[in-house]
Amino acid sequence: MTTETDKTLGTADTADIEKVFDAQRRHRWVTKTSTVAERVGHLTRLRTAITDHLDEIRAALHADLLRPPRPRVPSEVAAVLGDIDDAVAHLAEWAAPAPLTPPPYLGAGAAEFVQYEARGVCLLFAPWNFPFGLLFQPLVPIIAAGNTAIVKPNELAPATSAISARIIREVFEPEHVAVFTGGVALANALLELPVDHVFFTGSPAVGRVVMAGAARHLASVTLELGGKCPAIVDGTTDVATAATQIARAKHSNAGQICLSPDHLWVRPEVRDEFLHHYQRWVDENLYREGSLVPEALGRIVDRRNLDRLTGYLDDAVARGATLVGGGTPDPAGTVLPPAVLLDVTPEMKIMDDEIFGPILPVLTFTDPAQVVEHVRGGGKPLAMYVYSEDRSLVDAVLGGTSSGGVTVNGWALHFVDSQLPFGGVGSSGMGRYHGVHGFRELSHARSVFLAAPPAPPAPSAGAGAGAAT
Repeated sequence: MTTETDKTLGTADTADIEKVFDAQRRHRWVTKTSTVAERVGHLTRLRTAITDHLDEIRAALHADLLRPPRPRVPSEVAAVLGDIDDAVAHLAEWAAPAPLTPPPYLGAGAAEFVQYEARGVCLLFAPWNFPFGLLFQPLVPIIAAGNTAIVKPNELAPATSAISARIIREVFEPEHVAVFTGGVALANALLELPVDHVFFTGSPAVGRVVMAGAARHLASVTLELGGKCPAIVDGTTDVATAATQIARAKHSNAGQICLSPDHLWVRPEVRDEFLHHYQRWVDENLYREGSLVPEALGRIVDRRNLDRLTGYLDDAVARGATLVGGGTPDPAGTVLPPAVLLDVTPEMKIMDDEIFGPILPVLTFTDPAQVVEHVRGGGKPLAMYVYSEDRSLVDAVLGGTSSGGVTVNGWALHFVDSQLPFGGVGSSGMGRYHGVHGFRELSHARSVFLAAPPAPPAPSAGAGAGAAT
């Protein structure tokens, strides 16, 4: 395989990019007609390369985001390996033509089927919050569906970007899967390519830029964005369990998860009980002898995002919110201690945009209609979490709102189950992946109809008589 060195911003010039794109545009017809066994071979080699480089992947995630060195297989790497195993096990089934029965009015003896074929050249942009998992998880269905791919890791996670690029170059020839590393200028150059499909994970603001770039060439898109995912607790389930799960979710990766509970709606009579259990989890899991353990929480990716978060806190307090804990970054300016904001109102800046940090705004409700009205007033979130045994409340939320997915009495379980399609809607994205849904997302469902050939004309009586004489 190629041993080409990493292309950084400034060295990946237009000629490099266009050379790779031209090679992939030719090679896409080879990958389109590749067999299931050949695609499985690529995925198997990718799995082997990932497991061979586990130590370097862990070190890179620690360097970029202060991820703890344990477990040996980080969760986002485990998710990639699980997706590879799922694709290897089921690809023959997914790729098989799906026969249908033609209606009688189209003629006797006809046949029809849906054939899943590759989209072509795919452009894949990875985010910085899960810089390994959310690069390779989309790459799995891209390969499984028979596409070629140009991959751009995220520049805000440089160590993970480097090891990801190394793995790709060890496994794939560049005409099949190529990788370029760099920043915004590189991303803009890649968006000029007339690719067939763009897969982007990131913020809604950048998602709009990506979609506009794809529109210039009428490329299809998968956008995995985010949004303000609400958690709703009404006290009819065990409050301690709800608080523990929400606390764990809120502080995983320092809250920098698109599926993180963004804010909490809670009935006033159980608010203090919830906060007691929430804070207890924080104290027991993120602090040691009264001091925050940075690796237990993780770092905020850069100073710009840290300043954004502290700006939210300052604005909320100035507008009358009560800050409980947190608020002051560590001396290095990379770790923001967990914080809770009470007496939050929808007019505060922290309720405008996705927080993406370890801050939990708390709002109270007495009628589910308050929550429904608030959700309707903003963009459709990527997820919603409802902790309730009250079926009427659950139905009111499901019927009165729209979101990418919902988990009732749990966190992100609809994401974990690969049988369920994962993705956003509206401002939280478009398109679905995981399992067979990813294969179909990265495929074109091609309709094929086979009309019955006309029967040969019966010989005429005259013709028969002439032949006999």
